[in-house]
Amino acid sequence: MVNLKSVTVTHKNGTTALKRVSLRIDDGEFVLINGHSGAGKSTIVRLLTAEDVPTSGEVVIDGVNTKNLTHRQIPKFRRRLGVVFQDFRLIPTMNVFDNIAFAMRAVGRGRKEIKKRVAAVMEIVGLTGKEKSLPTQLSGGEQQRVALARAIVNNPKMIIADEPTTALDVTIQAQILDLFNDLKRRINGSILLITHDLGVIAEMADEVVVMYAGRIIE
Repeated sequence: MVNLKSVTVTHKNGTTALKRVSLRIDDGEFVLINGHSGAGKSTIVRLLTAEDVPTSGEVVIDGVNTKNLTHRQIPKFRRRLGVVFQDFRLIPTMNVFDNIAFAMRAVGRGRKEIKKRVAAVMEIVGLTGKEKSLPTQLSGGEQQRVALARAIVNNPKMIIADEPTTALDVTIQAQILDLFNDLKRRINGSILLITHDLGVIAEMADEVVVMYAGRIIE
């Protein structure tokens, strides 16, 4: 469970990115956060991944107040999250299998477990047969699927997708959204999808949060 309690974030230059934002995401819930550039969406992602801490208020995830985390504790804390970045952040010299397996190797999983689990998530995201392909040999939609597979391979308690359909054509956007809808049925964790595109708001979301200028307005 995620709970933002009256969170304000003010940067060193005096800019206030969030203004007394309160948001609760329950286990298993699919939440979509919508808003234009500068609305504060990316700041929420950085708060949830403990890259930022609130100037005031609290961010509590699974009972952990992120303000209380030490630098050593943050990597372990982040293991409970699966993040899909806007720019995918795939390793260009690694093939699809190794890009996905990287997340499991980082937490010390064994070779047999990695092989079995990576094959399973590749099937879920529709990438079976692409194991040996490099990121540069994939389409934008396929790269997005690799990023999503990497995010879910360690069975995170929450998936965070930051603008997952940006720069994809309409057909591929629809396929990626269908994939998220399928994941909603398959996983036990929560899904938080960040987008500036009103067209992405779909029936699959349990809750839609609309932000403007650092505040939740609806």
